[in-house]
Amino acid sequence: MLSRTLPRRCLSSAQHLRTLRTQTLPSRPPSSLQPSTRIPHPSPRRLFATTPTPRAAFDAALVEEKMQEITDLYGTARDEFEIAAEETVKKTVYAEDDRAAAREELEKLRQAFKVVVEGKDRGVAEEVRRRVGGRITELERAVEAMEEAALEE
Repeated sequence: MLSRTLPRRCLSSAQHLRTLRTQTLPSRPPSSLQPSTRIPHPSPRRLFATTPTPRAAFDAALVEEKMQEITDLYGTARDEFEIAAEETVKKTVYAEDDRAAAREELEKLRQAFKVVVEGKDRGVAEEVRRRVGGRITELERAVEAMEEAALEE
């Protein structure tokens, strides 16, 4: 159990420190120690804005629904790509069929993404593009590189 004097001690220590600071430190540093430029401090109003941002102007449930659909298609396309890449490296008889399956799944993914991005709801389109656009582009480039590697051999 804490004694009742502990808070009083803390309070008196704080008061003592405050007194020491005001006595030992000058109110303003000498001009030679003052910085030449002052860094502006952001106002609290800018830190805690309550106005909606452009990203908040969309239906979150619709975004999650579309993201789930595209994520499922992306997973399938990615799996097909990995299988096709492995078969292409090994130069098996299944490599051509696996590459065709990877292209087919990638095309399904592209179409679903295109429908969402070119849809009426701009907020949903921008959010989906921001979340998965880069991954889809990366997968497209990987499939193209795999196709080029297969043609060279």
